[in-house]
Amino acid sequence: MVRVPFRRSRALRAELAGEASAAATYEAEHHADVLTGVAPDTDHGAEAPPPPVDLTAAAFFDVDNTMMQGASVFHFARGLAARKFFTTGDLVRFAVRQVRFRVGGENQLDMTTVREQALSFVVGRRMGLIVELGEEIYDELMADRIYPGTLALARRHLAAGQRVWLVTATPTELAQIIARRLGLTGALGTVAAVDADGLYTGALVGEMLHGQAKAAAVRALAAREGLDLSRCSAYSDSVNDVPMLSAVGTAVAVNPDGALRDVAREQQWQIVDYRTGRKAARIGVPSLAGLLLAGGLGVAVRAFLRRRRLNRIIAVLPAGTRRWIRRL
Repeated sequence: MVRVPFRRSRALRAELAGEASAAATYEAEHHADVLTGVAPDTDHGAEAPPPPVDLTAAAFFDVDNTMMQGASVFHFARGLAARKFFTTGDLVRFAVRQVRFRVGGENQLDMTTVREQALSFVVGRRMGLIVELGEEIYDELMADRIYPGTLALARRHLAAGQRVWLVTATPTELAQIIARRLGLTGALGTVAAVDADGLYTGALVGEMLHGQAKAAAVRALAAREGLDLSRCSAYSDSVNDVPMLSAVGTAVAVNPDGALRDVAREQQWQIVDYRTGRKAARIGVPSLAGLLLAGGLGVAVRAFLRRRRLNRIIAVLPAGTRRWIRRL
């Protein structure tokens, strides 16, 4: 048996994830019912983007903490928890693992854990059902968390005749819902495998659309759509998205974390911040503190922490996050 070096194997998975995401996006835009198996929702008043006239330039926007406050997949998980798909304890564990993954950078063990946790929520479920729930949960938990400033940037590109795609580790079905509700062209997201019956298998095509996989997806979509990446723009809040930001001609750091702010200054990228002072003060603890506060889960979290003694998990988090949790 020939072993593929780990880094090479990971790079191949990132390329596969990017190609799969670009293919899913292309199909969703040209055959709207192919991706989900259900007709697109047209009852929520979202306007379709104007026909593009500048076909070689486009913009790519990260979602979590760039376009939307908090993590979109966590908001979706909250909605599923409210529908008894899983327990509050599962939700807290998922949030903690996302914090470790985001704050600690791209770690293979954490990436695998987050991926498996996210997939466990939908494995064996019908894709069409998840899409229908996604529409409901967007209205309940996501619509009022959009950053108006970031959305205005996206609309400027649309007004200039360019196309605008979201690029996110969120499952592509949910990402497409967000893009459509915002009146954008489409979305590149993580592709979860489904079987012949339209049920999620619990596997991914490649890996999560994160880091290098996002850049691969942008390149793959550019090849399909005839884009000139030197004329394209990308927007993100996270240093994990430097590969995507570096793949285009114009990079903008939006609500940046400290590491991305440093890179942006070094590279002379534009920096914009649409957080209020209160939100910006929480830069050190955005992923868990912001998500749980946004969801009103403080009481449930306190009870769960007392009951299940999550101190061993909390111990690995940054000091600021630990202090915030203990104040709940």
